[in-house]
Amino acid sequence: MKSKYKLSILSFAVVALMGCKKYVDIKTQGNLVPNQTINYRYLLNNTSGFEQVASIADFASSDIVINDASQQSALSGTQFYNYLTSSYNWQSVIYPLGSPYEQDANWNTLYATILTCNTIINELPSSDGTQAQKDAIAAEALVHRADAYLNLVNTYAKPYSASTAATDLGVPLLLTQTVSQSLNRASIQAIYNQIISDLLTAIPSLPATQAYNTLPSKPSAYGELARCYLMMKDFGNAGRYAEEALKLRNTLIDYANITAITTTNYPRRIINPEILLSKIPTGGSLTFAPTVLKLSDDFLTILGTSDQRYRLFTVPATTVSATYTGRFQYKESLTGETRNQGVSVPEMMLIRAEAFARSGDIPGAMNLVNALRIKRFRTADFVPLSASSATEALNEVINERRREFFGNMLRWWDMRRLNSETAFQRTYTRTFNGVTYTLSPGSNRYTFPIAEYLRNLNPELEANP
Repeated sequence: MKSKYKLSILSFAVVALMGCKKYVDIKTQGNLVPNQTINYRYLLNNTSGFEQVASIADFASSDIVINDASQQSALSGTQFYNYLTSSYNWQSVIYPLGSPYEQDANWNTLYATILTCNTIINELPSSDGTQAQKDAIAAEALVHRADAYLNLVNTYAKPYSASTAATDLGVPLLLTQTVSQSLNRASIQAIYNQIISDLLTAIPSLPATQAYNTLPSKPSAYGELARCYLMMKDFGNAGRYAEEALKLRNTLIDYANITAITTTNYPRRIINPEILLSKIPTGGSLTFAPTVLKLSDDFLTILGTSDQRYRLFTVPATTVSATYTGRFQYKESLTGETRNQGVSVPEMMLIRAEAFARSGDIPGAMNLVNALRIKRFRTADFVPLSASSATEALNEVINERRREFFGNMLRWWDMRRLNSETAFQRTYTRTFNGVTYTLSPGSNRYTFPIAEYLRNLNPELEANP
């Protein structure tokens, strides 16, 4: 293995960390030095280095449609938007080699997070703080590393299957920072095992509450475990850890009496009581044409017009552009903040509800669904949902996940994990600039490609089919 691996897999990471590296390495009077535990606390407090996660999944989901000719034309007019249109159309190449945008910012950003976390985890033991201080700092780094790997494996690896996970290719599993190491892809099972190990190791040393949602806490780690086990289709453990998270944080924002969202009446992401760990997509907000996300007719039918999420967070096309049609997601513009991709109270409620539905506990599932929905409707419009079978209850849970998480990666993650279940299988089609693209059940396009630029520099980094 050539020592150039850092330039290939972590080129973005190295640049991102240059400021931090100078800060901890240079020993001058008045500056902190490497063996001081406080250095690693300051690294973690630089939350912008840990908050970003993959964004390309947002464009691939069935909740989104780009079918206005003017929007298609604007997105096609420059290679800058190739990442968006190619992921939207489920293409086998997203970052063409030789183009000005041949590097995958999603991959680089996630491995930058892992690089920093590994530095903290590996160097902390020899620093000068108390064991309790070091354990607390390491625990936060473990949560961020687990989240980064959960994003990577659900972006660049096949959906989890218990029967093949031990041999299916995951992503490179880097736990230490050395001059040279293999970039062979670990198995999907190995990645999930590491995620679970990191989170379980972290929990005892994490606080029960957090000053800001960007800092991991016990509810954050429980939420990550619940999300992880849901992707593994281990619904028992998913429900169990969702319940643990909800024991510590269960506050919902009541939309019933809100008439319009503004930057002053909606809580900022870092203090939003629903968010267990704030994570935002690489690339930031999609607040202006042509990147604003238009909502599909299929999704709008499921959402309904009496839902406050429709009234408060979507707008008619004319708000965005005179040449656009339909309805657009507009929450980011209204709140002035990038959409949250991190674990949340509503997600825990719906993971717990899905676990109930899959175990046959219909009342348990529907009680949680309705406990969320009552906060999402005006009092006069709220009608409790009901189900006469476990199958109906599960459908209601999945539909509620769509209503609650539209415009972020969770819909794509759901499409991946549900793709193996006959009841949820569907063939999707899109037409873009006159070309029709199809996503069939079992398609390899449910897994994003690893950029050719990375694979050329690292031949052992096997391509996805």
